[in-house]
Amino acid sequence: MGPVSLIVLTIAAVAFSAGGILVGKIFNKGSKNLQKGQPYECGIPTETSPWHQFNVGYYLFALLFLIFDVELIFMYPWAVVVKKMGLIALVEIVIFIFILFMGFLYAHKKGALKWM
Repeated sequence: MGPVSLIVLTIAAVAFSAGGILVGKIFNKGSKNLQKGQPYECGIPTETSPWHQFNVGYYLFALLFLIFDVELIFMYPWAVVVKKMGLIALVEIVIFIFILFMGFLYAHKKGALKWM
């Protein structure tokens, strides 16, 4: 497996993507319905413009959740090999958790965890 397989894989990816788009264009009826252009809001008719600004705190809270949730992905493999690696694994996870805790303290200090 060398550069030839990478080139073949790239060509196949482009061909399958372009083929899917082409088949969709050929077999699409293309109905012009006014409701298709409206944003979906659970069946409730739209009363105002959907382009209104949300509070950035929602996005910040979601990003912080993802950061602290993804840390568990890194902790699971550590838990599997902790007995094999010994003390060095314990030191590494303590450093990792310390860095995450410092990030948590920073977010708390900046008020990112306050809900409105």
